Amino acid sequence: MYLSAKTSADLLRQIVDPWYKALQDPAEAQKQVLKSLTKGYAKTLYGKKHASPKVRDAVDFRTNFPKINYKELCPYFEEVKRDNYAIILSEPPLCWVMTTGQAKVFPVTKTHVQQIFFCGARALVNHALRNDDLELLTGKILNLNFPSTVNTIDADGHKITYGYSSGIYAKLNPLLNQVSLLPRQEEIDALGSGITKPDWERRFELVYEQASNERVVAAMGVTPVILSFGKYVKRRHGRKPRDLWSFRALVCTSVRKIQFKYGPVLRKLFGEVPIVEMYSATEGVFAQQLDDLPYVTPNYDKYYFEVETGKGSKMLYELKRGEWGRLIVSSCLFPRYDIGDMIEAMGKNYFRVFGRAKTLRVLEHRLYRLLFRWFL
Repeated sequence: MYLSAKTSADLLRQIVDPWYKALQDPAEAQKQVLKSLTKGYAKTLYGKKHASPKVRDAVDFRTNFPKINYKELCPYFEEVKRDNYAIILSEPPLCWVMTTGQAKVFPVTKTHVQQIFFCGARALVNHALRNDDLELLTGKILNLNFPSTVNTIDADGHKITYGYSSGIYAKLNPLLNQVSLLPRQEEIDALGSGITKPDWERRFELVYEQASNERVVAAMGVTPVILSFGKYVKRRHGRKPRDLWSFRALVCTSVRKIQFKYGPVLRKLFGEVPIVEMYSATEGVFAQQLDDLPYVTPNYDKYYFEVETGKGSKMLYELKRGEWGRLIVSSCLFPRYDIGDMIEAMGKNYFRVFGRAKTLRVLEHRLYRLLFRWFL
């Protein structure tokens, strides 16, 4: 059943309005998020150990809870495998997921997955509403995700199946009212769990065959995969995606320099189409593009953001233009999680994630900042 344009717009605004409101007063939004998160942490043994019930403000939180990285979380995950989820999680795990790149496997909860869906829809919905283009939400989106089933692990006498988070989230996500992924994730999974070039070409061919006569409006996913699909279609079928479909947007994630490095090449293959950037990871959908500026804007209403700078820890919203540092994220899963990304403020709650927190990347950025200041 199709909804009227007004009703659809009203429903869609429920997805983006909390984000817009939080941007008007990030300090208050982060205060409320911290209050909510610490209530959840208080249900865990980890939270009780670090005095979660007594946390009153950002200073208390930073003092009581140390930052924690994936390696340090792994012993807690072993307990979760033994059904002792309350050691670190405030609710039972819904499933286990794996990251791309340097593989990390960890449990995620129902609340986390719901936030992934809710915030993940914001980039598309915000773009559609801002451009008065609700037709963007009534077509097919190319499913170029990784497989959702990859391997199993032994866990105290029972098996736990896990797969790439993008595939799992695509499988679980019903998407919006009249927009859907093509092909279905189950069909992608049926082709196997490999990620070699032949594996991807089988997936790309399935996408091409099913989408050939469909009204495709967008592609959404890991940027290099979208680019590889475009190159595959041109090489294998002698036509560019822009010759086959009328794309209204490309929603791109997971790498740096999306607009500047990937944008020009993507437009040659997919047409002069808006590229909407998202800062998403297996651990959450943290930010997305707000307008035409090539930066992302945080979801202050769902996650709690700190940054370790050369001058100490600050709240993300406190960073002035040109300040940068290592991002620390607190979510419904983990408090003060060191995600390993470097972020820079571009002013007025616009940010760019410029790379992983590695020595060479940091040195490269310091050099970039020195040259930038010199030329100014």
